Amino acid sequence: MRTYKDLRPAFSDRADWALPTVLRNRAERAPEAVYLDAPEEGRRWSYAETLATAENVGRSLLVDGAPGDRVLIMARNSSAFVFTWLGSAMAGMVEVPINTAYKGDFLTHQVRTSRPRWAVIDAEHAERFVEVASECSDIERFWVVDNGDVDGAIAALRGAGWRADRWEELTAEREGELPEVSPRSLASIFFTSGTTGPSKGVAMPHAQMFFFSAETACLTRLTDADTAMAVTPLFHGNAQFMSAYPALLSGARFVLRSRFSASRWIDQIRESQVTVTNFIGVMMDFVHKQPRRPDDADNPLRCIFAAPTASSILADFRDRFGVEAFVEVFGLTETSAPILSPYGEDRPAGAAGLAADDWFDVRLVDPDTDEEVPVGEVGELVVRSRVPWITSMGYYGMPEKTAEAWRNLWFHTGDALRRDADGWYYFVDRYKDALRRRGENISSYEVEQAILSHDSVVECAVIAVPAEVDAGEDEVMACVVVREPVEAEELWKWCDTRLPAFAVPRFLRVMETLPKTPSEKVQKARLREDGVTGDTHDRLAGQRR
Repeated sequence: MRTYKDLRPAFSDRADWALPTVLRNRAERAPEAVYLDAPEEGRRWSYAETLATAENVGRSLLVDGAPGDRVLIMARNSSAFVFTWLGSAMAGMVEVPINTAYKGDFLTHQVRTSRPRWAVIDAEHAERFVEVASECSDIERFWVVDNGDVDGAIAALRGAGWRADRWEELTAEREGELPEVSPRSLASIFFTSGTTGPSKGVAMPHAQMFFFSAETACLTRLTDADTAMAVTPLFHGNAQFMSAYPALLSGARFVLRSRFSASRWIDQIRESQVTVTNFIGVMMDFVHKQPRRPDDADNPLRCIFAAPTASSILADFRDRFGVEAFVEVFGLTETSAPILSPYGEDRPAGAAGLAADDWFDVRLVDPDTDEEVPVGEVGELVVRSRVPWITSMGYYGMPEKTAEAWRNLWFHTGDALRRDADGWYYFVDRYKDALRRRGENISSYEVEQAILSHDSVVECAVIAVPAEVDAGEDEVMACVVVREPVEAEELWKWCDTRLPAFAVPRFLRVMETLPKTPSEKVQKARLREDGVTGDTHDRLAGQRR
């Protein structure tokens, strides 16, 4: 049986697996080499300049703060986000990246859970915090990124009782000692989407952030001769510890774009001479559907990390754009990536990769008994590390949820996979009720709670139905029981004011009753089997299907 054997972190001494150590090392080795390249800001920062700015931000945060403080970041892709993340690490503080689509209960849950002391936000998000100020009392001070009415945002925050200043104040040159940061120290809290309950904050130590990034660097064979580009949000791990940090580890140039554009993608690859980049969800399909150009293959792109890889268009995509290799992993924020695909190797259709058994124990088990299932049968993926600190420290502030997920000393992913006799792992389905749409993880529970807050809705079950494009993941469907007639358009408008746009259900089905078990639990499996029925409203179609 085959396993993945190409994982060799660039820093072999695990005592060096902390971001401040890595950044200082790279700045010493190649101070003039470019690290951060932000084309839309018209700026580049060398490794030496990156270190100096990050240290200034760290010292500024420590003027009134202390190592271990949480720093909330709610900002779109920008150099300010990068330097806040790096500066927090230099100060021994903990970054808490928040999805910029969040508002109301979605936002306050994550603030209450992580209890940040400091916050860096875009000007456009200030009013969201003002609206829920009573729920954000742990925050003492805001620094506001200038991407709009920054003066108005600062005035609004001060009016709500907070200290607030421009983000640039963090970059002022300051004297002062920075702490030694251990690989075992908490580095980040990345929130899950939530499944059967509210979102959970995954507590990631510095060593895990390093290791997850090292996995990506090895997976894509990233070196200091490469240029890596991210177009996904930095508040997601895909951009941060699967693009920005791997570039830092490798001494590569990191190109940060504000957002993904399918029509501009190949032009951006050429403009910035990108050799490695990432796709998630439908991005690969969207690029493939762009009009063909005779010079599509005239680019320096070497490797694409696609999660998942759209296998039906893979061969044509590779030939059209001249890509040397597609790579993939199966992993979670909690576990890093225990399953990886070898570089440049054609793998069986649908295979995610091989187990990295030098670093992880990987099993497929019966979800009811935790007994291992035979080869070829479907089981729940459970994982434990063979090396300290390369997986999560647990769910921040949620000890019961931590104990539940790590029962029997294994982390239970809730995902159904199978393994063939050669060692390849295949994702089959989710045991849990999470959804994934357009690259965003969605909690069915949180969407249900938003819909149930409507006076006319008595019951609600949110499920995933297949998207219409390869690698499109899920579309969101809500099945509701109402006490009085209500128009679908009214419910959609209700959702628009309470949910991120990506979480608003496309499909809406009004039912007399929801199918339930004898214990009164909704049988979502039956709803998924029914799928999009003739009496289902489709928001995109504007009519019944």
